Amino acid sequence: EREFPRWSATPVAERARILNAAADKIEAHMGEFIALLAREAGKTIPDGVAEVREAADFCRYYAAEAVKLMAPEQLKGPTGESNQLRAVPRGIFGCISPWNFPLAIFTGQVVAALATGNCVISKPAGQTTLVAAMAVALLHEAGVPRAALQLVPGSGRVIGNGMVEDPRIAGIVFTGSTDTAQHINQTLAKRKGAIAPLI
Repeated sequence: EREFPRWSATPVAERARILNAAADKIEAHMGEFIALLAREAGKTIPDGVAEVREAADFCRYYAAEAVKLMAPEQLKGPTGESNQLRAVPRGIFGCISPWNFPLAIFTGQVVAALATGNCVISKPAGQTTLVAAMAVALLHEAGVPRAALQLVPGSGRVIGNGMVEDPRIAGIVFTGSTDTAQHINQTLAKRKGAIAPLI
């Protein structure tokens, strides 16, 4: 919570620079990621290469999109009045990712929230925590503050449910089963202002 005001006040161009640097680091560690993806998720080498490339692409894509999205848009208004539309960060997002794309989807969820000035608590699938830990370490190396991005491995029933039910979480980004997504939606619907998950 304490990091959110600092990270959200970081200029979007600086957040984009950090995420582009993270993309370079992910690509530079392709061999290690391929080995971890094979070990934890049973990926073949070509699948591992594709997943590393997609993760790096997500960093660059969301960096570029955030720069466009976060720019104030001047709206028409009465003479002498200035009206602007601004996108603003929401707070802390919980990101819950699956085992079958443990680097690409994990990274995409996390960097989309970070690029727009939100802080992240990330919960990877239990089968693929080493892949997620390496991705988070590289994001920290690239300049994402440790307090802005936390990795919390563990049970979906304990960690995942805890994030969904915690009123300090502004929204959940989720990729997984329809049943779980419906449970998350129903829980968040009871909380005013919380953002529902992606499936």
